[in-house]
Amino acid sequence: MIHNRFMSEKSNEDRLQHIIGIERQLGGIKDVDVLLERILTETRRIVNADAGSIYVVEGDRLKIKYGQNDTHLKELAPGEKLPYTCFSFPINEKQICGYVALTGKPLNIKDCYRISDSKPYKFNKNTDLTTDYRTKSMYTLPLKMANGKLLGVLQIINAKDEEGKVISFSEDSELLISHFAASAVQALQHAYLTSNMVKRMLKMAEFRDPKETYPHIERVSSFSLEIYDRWAFNHNVPEAEIHRYRDNLKIAAKFHDVGKVGISDVILKKTSPRFTDEERNIMKAHTIIGAQLFEPAESLLDIMSQEVALHHHDRWDGGKNGYPGKINLSDFSIKDGAVPETEPLSGKDIPLSARIVAVADVFDALSHKRCYKEAWSIDDAFAEIQNNSGTQFDPEVVLAFMQVKDRICSIQMDYPDYPD
Repeated sequence: MIHNRFMSEKSNEDRLQHIIGIERQLGGIKDVDVLLERILTETRRIVNADAGSIYVVEGDRLKIKYGQNDTHLKELAPGEKLPYTCFSFPINEKQICGYVALTGKPLNIKDCYRISDSKPYKFNKNTDLTTDYRTKSMYTLPLKMANGKLLGVLQIINAKDEEGKVISFSEDSELLISHFAASAVQALQHAYLTSNMVKRMLKMAEFRDPKETYPHIERVSSFSLEIYDRWAFNHNVPEAEIHRYRDNLKIAAKFHDVGKVGISDVILKKTSPRFTDEERNIMKAHTIIGAQLFEPAESLLDIMSQEVALHHHDRWDGGKNGYPGKINLSDFSIKDGAVPETEPLSGKDIPLSARIVAVADVFDALSHKRCYKEAWSIDDAFAEIQNNSGTQFDPEVVLAFMQVKDRICSIQMDYPDYPD
């Protein structure tokens, strides 16, 4: 008995040390979505939970951001992800998550199929029936700021012992989760501050260019993350590098066309699909102006934002339609207007971030209506990207893009364009 207690205490000490290390990493994550996904992943690891979900508050509703399930993941081919999920529901006491959101207190359920009828909340078995899964133990807790404001709800499912048997969430697990959640909320607060600053910058671009809408920016950003995750799997990129890169990419992708704030309205809001040569060269300058907004580049995010803004229109084959090519930012002034003649940039000389965003941006532009064109069908847009593999686009990036086709289509539905 004494030996078992000693081993348990040592195990908890090891887990606490792991938590402290992860907490430091969370503080460095700038994108809210990337952070939410990481919080869910690490919480499950801490208590060896098989599945879980994380929700955010949107008005009077809870919206799922990420769902994870190791049992179902093992059934997929290596590198594949579970289907992209998107749904929301009203915050009320009938749902377990809603009850936790309303009361502000965590809820530890030993068996979701044996909840007393006296409880106001019920467990919905439909998802289990649809996916052939058995939800048993469940721990749900609110993610609250110090001032009491609710940011979201974290739910983890089916704790497992060392033999893989489903067990209840113990008191020790509750303490570890609560400790970690407190640090996670602090990191979320910082990430939301960054998110708000990014949104303000992008709102400025949206005021200038009606095509540069929030849904378009979110789709391109989310597409880029999915493409990178698959590309990184295909190239055996170490986990630590993946975490660092994807956080920066998720934000940097949103700035791909921010340089349009420096382009004349006469050109920017032209409804005709055709530009004169002079107008086209002026329009091309948005790449350089966007990159200059991040000067001096003082962080990895600044550097990647510059890369994306500057090079997402350069072509893989170095063709003449790519721009701006090899250019020194200090050699260009907004007063110059048009992009000067430069040597083409091609292949892997184009930063990976820009090669990824190039695919995401063109696909989104093709598959959505613009003032000068109708939307292409999804199948035609995918085919166009595939047809330009090796010419306009990096073939390995296109391969990754096609491998996540289902998730790309789901993101399309999650961020519909504004109604006309």
